[in-house]
Amino acid sequence: MSLSIDATQEYLRSKLGLSLAKILEYENKSIKEIIDAEAAQGNQAAIQLAADMFTNPTILIELFQLANPKNKLIIMQQMTSAQLAKILPMLEKDDLVQGLRYFTMDSLMKMLEKVPKEELVKVVFQLFSERQVIERMPEKQLDKVLTGVDMDKGLVLKNLKSIPETYLRQMIESITGQETEENNAAELVNTISQFGDLDYKNALRNLDVTQKRKLTLLITSTDNKYYLNFDADAYTHMIARDREKEDTVKAMGVMKPEYLEKMLTNLPPDLLQVVCTQIDTEKLADSLVTKFPELLAKLIAG
Repeated sequence: MSLSIDATQEYLRSKLGLSLAKILEYENKSIKEIIDAEAAQGNQAAIQLAADMFTNPTILIELFQLANPKNKLIIMQQMTSAQLAKILPMLEKDDLVQGLRYFTMDSLMKMLEKVPKEELVKVVFQLFSERQVIERMPEKQLDKVLTGVDMDKGLVLKNLKSIPETYLRQMIESITGQETEENNAAELVNTISQFGDLDYKNALRNLDVTQKRKLTLLITSTDNKYYLNFDADAYTHMIARDREKEDTVKAMGVMKPEYLEKMLTNLPPDLLQVVCTQIDTEKLADSLVTKFPELLAKLIAG
């Protein structure tokens, strides 16, 4: 596909000093053919342009009218997937985020599950408060975090003292099968602390779910690292169920560009080409000279 653009013909007419009759003779010729023909006839402007158009980005902006998104698209359509992937890092972050709108909500969730948990959690907290996250977490996820191998037992026991004594007694009795005689939270928590590892974890699992959410929130609010211990799909299910795609895409703007770029490479070629037309005009011209000289030669040859 040749880059046949009326404005390009007009530019050549002006740049090379061609008459209207002369440019009409070149109507079906490529840029290269026109310049070569004029250079062969001794047109000094054509000789200079033949050298400049492979090295001067400003010339390319004028030659291909790159400020026009339609012309950018013509160029993007000539690029391979690998070349388009090299264009993505040149886009502004807002343009990358806009490109995410081409995905379905289901596709967005699948991709979010594959990014580093730190990136996913950043998105989650653009959409939910800490309390909302814990309120929406399945109980099995709370159990997973509270009984995880890297959970600070001292931190758990400290915050258990904020749980009403009635529920602490229930925890103990669920393990011992007997009523406990301790009268205050400190004594009750001390008893729990002396359970063996299995009984201790089972006691936590047996805590009333409302109180379990309170305990988890106290812990995660104290040390946010524990939000990384919830499963990725627990977060994506929460987002998919309770938030709209528009809000989700906007929230994904907090992610590092490299992860947005990787997501966008999953778009069908025609949509990826459209996204890439958002590239700054000067950056595109420069990249044609420095990164894609073979493509530039192809565009000029028609």
